Amino acid sequence: MKTLALIHTTPVTVTSMKALTNQLAPGVRVINVLDDSLLPDVMQAGHPTPQVTERLRSYAGAAVQAGADAVMCCCSSVGESVETLRAELGVPFLRIDEPMAQDAVRRGERIGVIATVGSTLEPTARLIERAAAHAARAVHLERRLVDGAYDALLQGHGEQHDRLVTEALRDLAERSDVVVLAQASMARLIPGLGNIRTPILSSPESGLARALEVLS
Repeated sequence: MKTLALIHTTPVTVTSMKALTNQLAPGVRVINVLDDSLLPDVMQAGHPTPQVTERLRSYAGAAVQAGADAVMCCCSSVGESVETLRAELGVPFLRIDEPMAQDAVRRGERIGVIATVGSTLEPTARLIERAAAHAARAVHLERRLVDGAYDALLQGHGEQHDRLVTEALRDLAERSDVVVLAQASMARLIPGLGNIRTPILSSPESGLARALEVLS
């Protein structure tokens, strides 16, 4: 049996990815590693600090020691640390959002990128720009940070968070060929968007599909 380790910075993705892996990969053993202090540390500094990268290194190493055949980070805010560490791990070290970025570049030139946390927005935008350069595609990115949504979520106002993000998503979709959700935790809002013709991309399914390809 193959083993996939998932590194999380929020309990939200633990729950959603567990359900998704049970659905798409019932024959894969999954190890979940959660440190919900990573994201606040990145947000405070504005980027992954050396200390954050070192903790990520230790979690990935522990996952390999536990038998992981591949490791995937489920948080875009620390994704660039994954790229720094992947060469030394010994097994594939994946970013959950890489397949999504590549798909967005294939779909159009006007790409909307939306997030509720600034520390996630910019790393996702840079990832898309690198994917476009690799594919020799010219793209125009519109970044959208949903003010107040993350604070509402922290204060327990989930409905307010969802309303703010949904409104911003619909507005951004009108000006974009494709919209990218910079946070995996936002994927649950897609079914409630209604009839929007613009493709809305999220990372969980495509990221997990890529991980399963690597494991096979």
